[in-house]
Amino acid sequence: MRRSEKAILIGEILDELYPETPIPLDHNDPYTLLVAVMLSAQTTDKKVNQVTPKLFQVAKNPEEMASLQVEEIHEIIREIGLAPTKARNLRKMAGQILDDGGVVRADWDFLESLAGVGHKTAGVVMAQAFGVPAFPVDTHIHRLASRWGLSDGSNVVKTEGDLKAVFPEETWTKRHLQIIFFGREHCPALRHNLLECRICSWASTKTRIRQEMGG
Repeated sequence: MRRSEKAILIGEILDELYPETPIPLDHNDPYTLLVAVMLSAQTTDKKVNQVTPKLFQVAKNPEEMASLQVEEIHEIIREIGLAPTKARNLRKMAGQILDDGGVVRADWDFLESLAGVGHKTAGVVMAQAFGVPAFPVDTHIHRLASRWGLSDGSNVVKTEGDLKAVFPEETWTKRHLQIIFFGREHCPALRHNLLECRICSWASTKTRIRQEMGG
């Protein structure tokens, strides 16, 4: 089965399972979404959503964030993974935004120039805050794209390109979230029975199934 044919069938299953794709990180505007996404690396969305209300009480915009000491930010987000590094990046990021006019803009180069913001984080903000088609690739998406034979899994840049090639542009943002949800709920990295999976059972190659299941 060609990748494009797989993508159509996978899309139908994902639409059935996830007709709605709510953004999992609580936010009020592009800036608060950016902060939440920066905090989410190697941390659950649930934990981020527990921490951001307190953070946004004192840093609901770049000016307030930049006015805080790194130690103050760290104290608020200390339960988040990589908190020391994230605290430094949040303060520096806020200063950079202020230097640029004080507003988070829908601009790839601008976003990726900010401290602690890579291509994936920029993609999430562009897609979910500004509605710009993007297909950010996280660990769930990278793993499943390879497992389903939609990409060779060599690196996230190639995975992003492969997925953009097989899914229509107007579905990218939705598919990004749907694949994450499916990975978390139905397609874990370890101890996964591919033969019983709604998608892996037919999308994965026999070789891939043997490799993962030790057959």
